[in-house]
Amino acid sequence: MNERQKEELVRLAGKQVQFDCLMAPYTTFRVGGKVDGLYEAKEPGNLRRIISYANEEHIPYLIVGKGSNLLVKDEGIEGLAILLWGSLATIEQDKTDDLTIFAGAGLTIPELLRYCRESGFGGLEFLAGIPGTVGGAVAMNAGAFGKEIGTFVLNMHVITQGGDVVIKDSSQLKFSYRQLEIERGSVIIRVSLRLERESGEIVAERIAGCLKKRKESQPLAYPSAGSVFKNPQNDYAGRLVENVGLKGKRIGGAMISDKHANFIVNTGGAKAEDILALLCLARKKVRNETGVELVPEIQVVGR
Repeated sequence: MNERQKEELVRLAGKQVQFDCLMAPYTTFRVGGKVDGLYEAKEPGNLRRIISYANEEHIPYLIVGKGSNLLVKDEGIEGLAILLWGSLATIEQDKTDDLTIFAGAGLTIPELLRYCRESGFGGLEFLAGIPGTVGGAVAMNAGAFGKEIGTFVLNMHVITQGGDVVIKDSSQLKFSYRQLEIERGSVIIRVSLRLERESGEIVAERIAGCLKKRKESQPLAYPSAGSVFKNPQNDYAGRLVENVGLKGKRIGGAMISDKHANFIVNTGGAKAEDILALLCLARKKVRNETGVELVPEIQVVGR
């Protein structure tokens, strides 16, 4: 990113854009080098202008969310990292349909579930314990305990590369396991979710149950990005990694969790290269010993 581009970004975004920012504080791994520019988008109009300008100037950009499915390399990221806040992180009920809610893409999953519990909406309790945002959850079709968020999506508002806002309804959305097919460079800004009416007490009980299951099986005491690999068909990535003897394996400050082998955790002072080395080691050893090609669930970005 050159100085002219930085000056124009400041003109467009003002104090909402900063330069040469470390990404570690914005990822759940707590690792990552500097990004050229960090933009805190608080309303859709300004975000549309930034997206349009970035595409005109061929400036790469990345929607970070809560950084819970992201590994940023130690060398950092070119272009812009974008955070969605303000009016892009709100939630409200559809006034014409008492089973539908509108959630901003920047809304966190804990905030979404708190609203559901307080307002009597059921169905999404399986998301409990996921530290991401609504937009990130939809983009990766987040799921657990046999459920996926894609089945609850009615439509979503998306900013295109040209800065236009389009609405895509469920018939236009192609969800699959941990994936949503979406045009490259598009940014989800709002999602409509159709839920079930349920008492707040029952929603709270289900959330507590899901959190209990996660606490029992997952290494929540350390920074991580959740499951590292997608589960192969009719099998589990964690079982495969454990069976090739890598459970508890350490490189630098990173470790394949000794509690759940599909998690890589930062035990303290880890670098992105440590985490990436463990990820590559696990893929190689599982492939060589079982013939199964593990597919990363986390997104690895950077120079």
